[in-house]
Amino acid sequence: MTPPPQQHGPDRAIGVIIVAAGSGSRLGRGTPKALVPVVGASILERALRPVFGMRAPAQVVVVAPADQLAEARMLCESVAGVASDHLTVVAGGSTRQQSVAAGLAALDESVRTVLVHDAARAFTPSIQFELVAAAAEETGAGIIPALAVSDTIKQADATGAVVRTLDRSELVAVQTPQGFPRDKLVAAYSAATEEYTDDAALFAAAGHPVSIIAGDVLAFKITTPWDLRRAEALARESGGSTMAVRTGVGIDVHAFDAGSPLWLGALHWPGEPGLSGHSDGDVLSHAICDSLLSAAGLGDIGSRFGTDDDRYAGAHGDVFLRETVAILAGAGFEIGNVAVQVVARRPKLAARRSELEAHLGVLVGAPVSVSATTTDELGFTGRGDGIAVIATALVQRSR
Repeated sequence: MTPPPQQHGPDRAIGVIIVAAGSGSRLGRGTPKALVPVVGASILERALRPVFGMRAPAQVVVVAPADQLAEARMLCESVAGVASDHLTVVAGGSTRQQSVAAGLAALDESVRTVLVHDAARAFTPSIQFELVAAAAEETGAGIIPALAVSDTIKQADATGAVVRTLDRSELVAVQTPQGFPRDKLVAAYSAATEEYTDDAALFAAAGHPVSIIAGDVLAFKITTPWDLRRAEALARESGGSTMAVRTGVGIDVHAFDAGSPLWLGALHWPGEPGLSGHSDGDVLSHAICDSLLSAAGLGDIGSRFGTDDDRYAGAHGDVFLRETVAILAGAGFEIGNVAVQVVARRPKLAARRSELEAHLGVLVGAPVSVSATTTDELGFTGRGDGIAVIATALVQRSR
């Protein structure tokens, strides 16, 4: 029985369906392809990491083999971590088309744009998901990433005789994720009377336009033992660099607002003037978020939590810190430590430094050190107009 649409967490306009229900018979491993290991992590785990590394929150629906549902759910939740409320795992059908239909049926009502992705393209970078989603939202068309064909392509008959040579300048090799307006894709699936090799073909057969954007060479499909060997080589090759420590820096500045309470480091400071801002102006928490996102290469606080998003109006620093930690975990990063330098005349941090560091350490899940200085009455911080904070962070890929 197909599960009903679910509602959990805040509205998300994007849904990502990961098709992972294939048998993987051509790999010859005797286990569903998505569960085949690639240097210490399954194909499914590797496919999910870049999805949870997207800037915009999305509902992630994994369509897994019905007889391996519990194992697949455990693997998916280990990748999602604190973002598991964005995750749904459902059983697939006997064909790819039936599996995608099961994924569509599990989408939240808030989803307006759907990306359909093959788990076998496990090294597809996060940016490809974001570009496909943006193009689908902007155009209302089906969007598929593709690479130009470099080989000469010939058409042959059943006997193996060459019929003709095709013009490769007009040919592309199609990848996933493929993006579509949710309502049009659901209608196309409901009307489909035959099996198609990909979702774009089904979508086009329903009379909808499909456009191409540039694909990525890392989005190759693991189908044969040779592909798996290539994936293992890529995972080992990147292992040295991805395990290395990465550094990031974040700087934030806010002016004082005497009409607001002061929240600094996700703590309330009674009797001190507050800080202006779309949220509570917690300059310390914001700088930490920027340093973490910078270290992981996942953008910045402005792109993740824009001032045009009413959900963050008046939000305290712990909201941003928890969301940022979840983003890093979803992208496969662990936090080593964070160091913070506060530049201000007030408040005096010494009396609450231990409390502040302990509180931030719990929120970040790693050691946080806080120091403070002044500018000898120079500049806006010296005049007491506001607070500036510089934060540095160390992160590494999850082991």
